Amino acid sequence: MGVDRVGVDVEVDVFDFGDLAVPIVAAPMAGGPSTPELVAGVTEAGGLSFLAAGYKTPEAVALQIREVRARTDAAFGVNLFVPQRNSYDAAAVEEYRARLGETARRYGIDLPAVREFDDDRFAEKVDLLVDQRVPVVSLTFGLPPVDTVRRLRDAGSAVIATVTGPDEARAAVEAGVDALCLQGPEGGGHRGTFRVEDEPGTTPLIELLDEITAWCPLPVVAAGGISDGARIVEALAHGAVAVQLGTAFLRSTESGARTAHKDALADPQFTDTVVTRVFSGRPARGLANEFIAEYGTAPAAYPQIHHLTSPIRAAAAEKYIAGDMALWAGTGFREASPDPAGTILRRLWDEALVSGAARG
Repeated sequence: MGVDRVGVDVEVDVFDFGDLAVPIVAAPMAGGPSTPELVAGVTEAGGLSFLAAGYKTPEAVALQIREVRARTDAAFGVNLFVPQRNSYDAAAVEEYRARLGETARRYGIDLPAVREFDDDRFAEKVDLLVDQRVPVVSLTFGLPPVDTVRRLRDAGSAVIATVTGPDEARAAVEAGVDALCLQGPEGGGHRGTFRVEDEPGTTPLIELLDEITAWCPLPVVAAGGISDGARIVEALAHGAVAVQLGTAFLRSTESGARTAHKDALADPQFTDTVVTRVFSGRPARGLANEFIAEYGTAPAAYPQIHHLTSPIRAAAAEKYIAGDMALWAGTGFREASPDPAGTILRRLWDEALVSGAARG
């Protein structure tokens, strides 16, 4: 990326998207899908892939970093959730907890007390990534202090900020990151809005790309609903240096997603995706199912709602009841296949090369 590194006392190779043989990134998918095996499979095939540190202890992240490095010498990344102390309606959260009671009783579980705050041991994870000199670090749900970004960069990490619109993009540029991951509304899972209470915009990814790449001095990775070669070519043609896909790898051999989640992506009974707060309190896109239909809305309270529904979602997964799971998926979910990650990556890039040639 051509960025000077200050304070690095050993020689490091700074990651550059131009060095990728295949400009495709396997998105960080917290909660289990992103595994060391998936990261190695994608990177060995020429792409970039991320471990997801969200919901994991620093010790678990350290173990996964070691496992990745035992499998590949290629560059890889680790994603961090940026903690925020958000104000929320405590009464509304308690009311939602009471509403969840019937579903919890059906599974024979007790709901936890509402958590006031959860910092995810963010500072310890930053220390770990600095110590390990992880090649790429991406940030989701906001920006940490500028000093944190500087520490990561001084350790040799390329820092990528996840943004959902122009205002967040400008804030990320000012924070001194190396690149942006621009999330469009078509993507699966959580939208990386900086504030919990913000409703994600509906401007399509390609329009967002045109708007932001027109002025942004940093490389921009496009994410959101990209599921085939034609969409890859379109994003690259509109200024992206690479594309980031998550749903495409959810059913892969190396994915740690629950079996019921993998199977739902191919199940004809699931026909649509919707954006909802009912599972976590944050806007996220997933397959429309019974839980979403039953609960409809939820307070804008993350991670409070996430922790309340977590035991229900875990119990449903154990019993293979997809109707009560958070089946995160982007709009192109039907394209996901149960193949090795490297095979998926190469097929997508072959499609892109054919599509690009057809476009002339």
